[in-house]
Amino acid sequence: MYWKKRTGKSRGRARRQCLWTVCAALLLCGAAAGLDRGADLQARFDKETHAGSKIKIMEKLTDAQFEVERKAIGANDFSTVGLTLEKFRDNLRACLELLKKQDPDVDRHSNGYRQLELQMRRGIREVEDTMQVAPPEVQPPLQIVHKDLLDMDNELIRLLFPRRTPEPEKVPPTPEAKP
Repeated sequence: MYWKKRTGKSRGRARRQCLWTVCAALLLCGAAAGLDRGADLQARFDKETHAGSKIKIMEKLTDAQFEVERKAIGANDFSTVGLTLEKFRDNLRACLELLKKQDPDVDRHSNGYRQLELQMRRGIREVEDTMQVAPPEVQPPLQIVHKDLLDMDNELIRLLFPRRTPEPEKVPPTPEAKP
């Protein structure tokens, strides 16, 4: 019995079952990996100590965070939206501080600053879009995040494009003599 050769039909059926099992396993692993994508990226972001690598991870993390934020908006879960955008702001601030510490010469190492500025602009647009659909009770935290992002963006612009000429001195007006 054990030496009996299988027929063509049973071998084909076994191959199909094996193929379906492998496909199902891959789909389940892919779905599970998609759920933990943001957490994995956040862990990698927190461990990274080099500014350039941290900014590259930040780009992928931004996509994941905005995906979570959009799903939360669809579910009317604005507390998750606020927490996600606050975490985004904190991540950007960490990148900016590390970048200023590691590459203080913006003229020579401007690539990281430019990439961070693009992420900042994208985040500002996302917060503004969210503020339009958010209920009034959730507006104050979003406004704080928006203001912080604008302040960081202005700082980045100032670092990228410093004034080359000194500020003109203000001459006080001469008082007119009364006759």
